[in-house]
Amino acid sequence: MLRITRRGTGSAIRLRRAMVVLASAGGNSVPVIARLVQADEDSVRQVIHRFNEMGMACLNPQWAGGRPRLISEDDEAFIVATASTRPETLDQPFTRWSLRKLADYLTRNRGPRRVQVGRERLRQLLRKHDLTFQRTKTWKESNDPAKDTKLARIEQVMTEFPDRVFAFDEFGPLTIRPHGGSSWAPAGHPDRLPANYHKLHGVRQFHGCYSVGDDTLWGVVRRRKSAANTLAALKSIRRARPDGAPIYVILDNLSAHRGAGIRQWAARHKVELCFTPTYSSWANPIEAHFGPLRMFTVAGSNRANHPASTKAIHAYLRWRNANARHPDVLAAQRRERARVRSERQRRWGQTTAKAAA
Repeated sequence: MLRITRRGTGSAIRLRRAMVVLASAGGNSVPVIARLVQADEDSVRQVIHRFNEMGMACLNPQWAGGRPRLISEDDEAFIVATASTRPETLDQPFTRWSLRKLADYLTRNRGPRRVQVGRERLRQLLRKHDLTFQRTKTWKESNDPAKDTKLARIEQVMTEFPDRVFAFDEFGPLTIRPHGGSSWAPAGHPDRLPANYHKLHGVRQFHGCYSVGDDTLWGVVRRRKSAANTLAALKSIRRARPDGAPIYVILDNLSAHRGAGIRQWAARHKVELCFTPTYSSWANPIEAHFGPLRMFTVAGSNRANHPASTKAIHAYLRWRNANARHPDVLAAQRRERARVRSERQRRWGQTTAKAAA
């Protein structure tokens, strides 16, 4: 007790209670002690009685913790479950919750439980349970009966023969018009592109080929998709491996990719066509490289004609292939690949179905 009162450091409440106990031990009356510590007489008597019951433990303050909690754990679970449910399922005339709408529903719903909660407290509870406001994502579920077999075959050839695997797809349509994008500019003064209501140049399609083993991307711009253009691209891929050994080309199920002429040519030249399942373009590894192509050559552009657009695309391809192994470029490719594959809510390698022979 003397050490506490002489030092005078630490909790002020602990110091005052120690002074009350010492003064009472010295024979002072309660009114005198109350004037000494400038406290109420009832508070002094309470400290003395608690010291007689608990000893030194009575010096430590025991905070009450505020008013009793109004929202129970069951109420909190009900709030989280309601916020995670689409409003239309609960017969509400809107497609998403706002904090105000959710708080009103929790207060006035006709169910067995009602919870009175303010908007700020509601926001804190949702954040506590990792519920944040996010954009809705969509994807198409493949209805291909051979989906698992096709995916397994694609993964098998990419794992066992990466130096002999190529990917092919079309990128487009490419139009001659101002394309919105982003760039560095002074705050409040973004670059502006003119409005264009007359599109007189038609459209083009970029036919891209990607070597998985060499990490090289090349291609040409055509007027349209066709079996003849697809065959020309496949011949370009075959020339990339002139040794005559089998190669594997991953491509989607577009009708221009599956013609009898293309299949016959592929069989004669030892080219295995590995088709992705329907609605599963994310399984084609070239898709991860079309994102940067769109971001850095199409977005933010305003070119005069298709030759200028084609020249810009080929310039980007030369830069991309020259910097293919740069750590920053590889990191960007991994991010884009993860974004493309996340459209199907799965990670590469989860398919374990037996591959086609």
